[in-house]
Amino acid sequence: MESFSRKKTPLFFLVMLATLTTLALGQTRVGFYQTSCPRVETIVQSAVAAANRANPGVPPGLVRMFFHDCFVNGCDASVLITGSGSERTAPPNSLLRGFEIIDAAKTQLETACPGVVSCADILAIAARDSVLLAGGIARWQVPLGRRDGLVSRAADTANLPAFNDPVDVQIRKFSDKGLSTQDLVTLSGAHTLGTAACALFSYRLYNFNNTNGPDPSIDTTFLPTLRNLCPNGGDGSTRVALDNGSENRFDTSYFGNLRDGRGVLESDQVLWGNPTTRTFAQRFLGVRGLVGLTFNVEFARSMVRMGNIEVKTGTQGEIRRVCSAFN
Repeated sequence: MESFSRKKTPLFFLVMLATLTTLALGQTRVGFYQTSCPRVETIVQSAVAAANRANPGVPPGLVRMFFHDCFVNGCDASVLITGSGSERTAPPNSLLRGFEIIDAAKTQLETACPGVVSCADILAIAARDSVLLAGGIARWQVPLGRRDGLVSRAADTANLPAFNDPVDVQIRKFSDKGLSTQDLVTLSGAHTLGTAACALFSYRLYNFNNTNGPDPSIDTTFLPTLRNLCPNGGDGSTRVALDNGSENRFDTSYFGNLRDGRGVLESDQVLWGNPTTRTFAQRFLGVRGLVGLTFNVEFARSMVRMGNIEVKTGTQGEIRRVCSAFN
């Protein structure tokens, strides 16, 4: 992996390696719909692009939605199901955005090739396309062939990585899904896009750990900005950029903000406080003396790995007619 960065190996080759690994596991594969629905990626990309033109702040939410889906019973679109007691109603998912983008793509696909493309695959493609629209350098191939799950329970979201998880808890949760510490730091870098509600971090600004003061890891010159955006006792639904100064650009500034004490979520900022996770962040920043990592390249590889968590394939699950409801 390090030698790839040194030689600047093309992204396509790196992702193909990840794809070959996937094929060896007998799970998803690139080109799954080549015959049955050849326009699938074009249709999904069009739906994401239309949403981006209407509101550039919405598509980045698809990456978070994909993450929340894969970490609960695998990448099976269970997060899309509506109704009492579904995953979508659970507190960790209450602020997810972009469901209408998936619905729009599904509607078009049901006209082009009815009953063929799973909602799980639509979400995987849409997450990739939202990164591309935000300036991700290269398009990576998404292995497809997932089927939609038949279970969606709010209770199953209890072990989702949380906004206030310590580093050791984050590492364990990723490891439980077959992902490495490098995957943790890399995928956390998705927070270079999008926003978070004040309710998720305002406790850091006023009464951190019952100290009646702010989290000491917050840069003192950044604290007034956050307090102005999220007044004590104010509207918890107000949204703030996760990557200060670069919320709609896919770049490495997120890691620079962690270095400078400008991580918005506690779960992000603690990555800089831990020597192991900090080293990966430093490698993305090109710190002298460390072997560099190319964020775009590693993000693509980690997304492919995450996208293969506990997938349903073959005769498992179903292909939903409507993404928000079981058949």
